[in-house]
Amino acid sequence: MIVFDHLAVSAATLEVGIDHVDRALGHRMGPGGEHAQMGTHNRLSGLGTSEYLEVIAIDPDAPPPGRPRWFDLDRRSGPPRIGNWIVRTDDLDALLRRYPEAGIPITLARGAYRWRMAVPADGILPYGGCFPALIEWVSPPPVFADEGLRLIALTLQHPEANALAGILSELLDDPRVGVEPGRTRITAAIDTPRGLRTLT
Repeated sequence: MIVFDHLAVSAATLEVGIDHVDRALGHRMGPGGEHAQMGTHNRLSGLGTSEYLEVIAIDPDAPPPGRPRWFDLDRRSGPPRIGNWIVRTDDLDALLRRYPEAGIPITLARGAYRWRMAVPADGILPYGGCFPALIEWVSPPPVFADEGLRLIALTLQHPEANALAGILSELLDDPRVGVEPGRTRITAAIDTPRGLRTLT
């Protein structure tokens, strides 16, 4: 089974990323924590109870990880943006045999949570991040309080839209995910208690 798991907004700092989401959605991000193996930290909020939104940034207090960070964070510049999206699988190894370009599996832990994630050796996912990162939850995945946020549509724009759409049609069956030609960009339409909003 392969399903949508979460969106990742990358930012120069966690505070800047949190403010970006607040302005776009009228929502203040929930708690998060640190990823010691990657030298990053994050904040999370549910999109419903089983999907979620993440703001992630380099942790200035963490030592360098000794490898490229995930989500291309070492090269990011400019304002906060949805840099990546993540899908959940119950067999990461099988999926990586089909899509080795998705990266090398690493095992991570934080508190009660355990997961495996594919991370490219250079930290850069195919199609400029429009190809999804792959995650397998070893522990039960997080369950979020329902704050009235729902992902309605996820639009992936890329110059090689036809090739990307072909890959995604084999990978994932989710009518919310669409592919369009254009400059590389990820846009999410999110229903909120204040109405439909757009997050980029």
